Amino acid sequence: MSYGEAAPDPVRTTVVEYEQHGVWVVTACGACDLQSIAGLQEALTTAAWKHPKVVLDASGITFADSSLLNLLIMAHRAGALRIAAPRPQLQRLLGLTGLDAVLYVRATVEEAAAC
Repeated sequence: MSYGEAAPDPVRTTVVEYEQHGVWVVTACGACDLQSIAGLQEALTTAAWKHPKVVLDASGITFADSSLLNLLIMAHRAGALRIAAPRPQLQRLLGLTGLDAVLYVRATVEEAAAC
């Protein structure tokens, strides 16, 4: 890294989007909290407006807090959101808040796309 070049942001969530099985898939990797959620928020909000069914591949989410839960609720209200492959920490958060009964949570992207 040279002088004046910005250092990479270590808390930024990486987001990748693609179409699979006729649905729009948004994949998030990294921590999803107030400091890092902006990119995922933009991707899910845009996807919910443009596509009838959106799957969030949560297999790469290493940490989540209420910021992600709020985003999931908002995206669910805007369209047909499915959550695929949440790690244990996110699965626990969804269970503690009762969101696992509201959101469509499945083990894989394929299962989430099918429901």
